[in-house]
Amino acid sequence: MPFPGRYGELDHLDGSLHQVLLAIASGSLIGCVLGLIGGGGSILATPLLVYVVGIRDVHTAIGTGALCVSVNAYLNLIGHAIKGHVWWRCALIFAFAGALGAYLGSSFGKFVNGQSLLFAFGLLMMFVSFAMRNVQNQADITARSLTIQTQGKTGAVALATGFGSGFFGIGGGFLIVPGLLLSTRMPLINAVGTSLFAVGTFGLTTAVNYALSGYVDWLMAGYFIAGGVGGGIVGTIAAGHLASHRTALAVIFRWVIFTVSIYVIWQSAAAL
Repeated sequence: MPFPGRYGELDHLDGSLHQVLLAIASGSLIGCVLGLIGGGGSILATPLLVYVVGIRDVHTAIGTGALCVSVNAYLNLIGHAIKGHVWWRCALIFAFAGALGAYLGSSFGKFVNGQSLLFAFGLLMMFVSFAMRNVQNQADITARSLTIQTQGKTGAVALATGFGSGFFGIGGGFLIVPGLLLSTRMPLINAVGTSLFAVGTFGLTTAVNYALSGYVDWLMAGYFIAGGVGGGIVGTIAAGHLASHRTALAVIFRWVIFTVSIYVIWQSAAAL
């Protein structure tokens, strides 16, 4: 049943078996990528929901994708927290400062034409395909102590990162990890673990904001999340067996993102 939103009645799905299977498969793909190479999968959520699952309203796809990204991030956070990879003080500062940015970004995004938003999203994906290389090549460096100045810098970076995350409805791990490295110089493994709390919080903020306007397809989100959980388990297991090939897998995935970005830009530009 459609949810009335600020822009009128939306194109939600009818929950046919075909659509359910596509949602589960798409969620599984993202979960598997996250488990296998440790990040980047959430950038594909919106394109998959629009072009594969079939959510025709872009804003609904963004709101639904943000919810799925949030849940998957919090689930992945558990493993990192158990291993002691999370710097909780930084995580709290970054998450709550960034949540304000995510709210502002998602509020602004709802007023932007859907195809224009997709076009900008395609450009962002193209940027990410190159930026991921720099993040993955980062070596551990000497951490800074959490002074008032460092905390202020962390909050400022978080605010800007959160805005971008909320505007595009993505987890933003590829933005958050460099932001944490820049502001605190924490080791990369800690930046990855700490970023998951921020990714979950940004995604949840965006999802709630979109849901209040009726831009979340709850049924498809459930199937997408269920697929992501299963895919994450498979990806994590596979990562243990393919540890020596993870760099090559990351390179392949960056090319996948680049290729999808070309498709998104082409499709959205034609509809403008």
